[in-house]
Amino acid sequence: MAYSQIIVDIKGGVGVIRLDRPESLNALCAELLVELREALDTLEADDNIGAIVLTGSKKAFAAGADIKEMKSKTFIDVYMDDFFADTEQRISSCRKPIIAAVAGYALGGGCEIAMLCDFILAADNAQFGQPEIKLGTIPGVGGTQRLTRFVGKSKAMEMCLTGRMMGAEEAERAGLVSRIVPVDDLVDEAIKVAGEIADLSRPIVTMAKESVNKSYETTLREGIMFERRLFHSTFATEDQKEGMAAFAEKRTPEFKNR
Repeated sequence: MAYSQIIVDIKGGVGVIRLDRPESLNALCAELLVELREALDTLEADDNIGAIVLTGSKKAFAAGADIKEMKSKTFIDVYMDDFFADTEQRISSCRKPIIAAVAGYALGGGCEIAMLCDFILAADNAQFGQPEIKLGTIPGVGGTQRLTRFVGKSKAMEMCLTGRMMGAEEAERAGLVSRIVPVDDLVDEAIKVAGEIADLSRPIVTMAKESVNKSYETTLREGIMFERRLFHSTFATEDQKEGMAAFAEKRTPEFKNR
């Protein structure tokens, strides 16, 4: 499929989606979001793909929503369109792991899309922020909710009320990003990590992702029971038998994804 706002590459078992609007620092226009959802649909349906990397440029992951496109919209426009809901739901419902490789600016909707991914690898020049307050609005793709869960109320409240940006080192300390990578190595490292995930058992990876996500949406006791039942269910898979046999025999497992 031909895209005009993104670039999609396949690297072995990894699908790479690169936001590609350099003239606007990858601002999230409606066309880009449609293409992003379509690309995720395609990669999700491809049995050869085990993990996905979402990235932008060295200068910007995404500097926010396209304000020129948004500024004339009315309440009824955004309410009836359920603005951004379909993109939020598409990313959050993806069963395959998505790694956000963030360099440069990840602001507003860009920060929110990065947080929708399963984890974030940040370049040493990354800047995260929710500056919507300076535009007379508030985050609308989960910024007040996910950022608070990542970094705690005090830091999230400061960022949402002032629009202050958070650099890569602070983001790592606060728990927003998994780790920091030199900007020139970022995408290669993300593809490497995604490739390692793609080489594992796909059903077991999906179960692990579901179990970690459950921890944000339920009580500790309910989450532990959910995890335990998934753990029990892994013993019904061929890949669990192969993985443990390979460990005992001191060889590399050959997973069959079943």
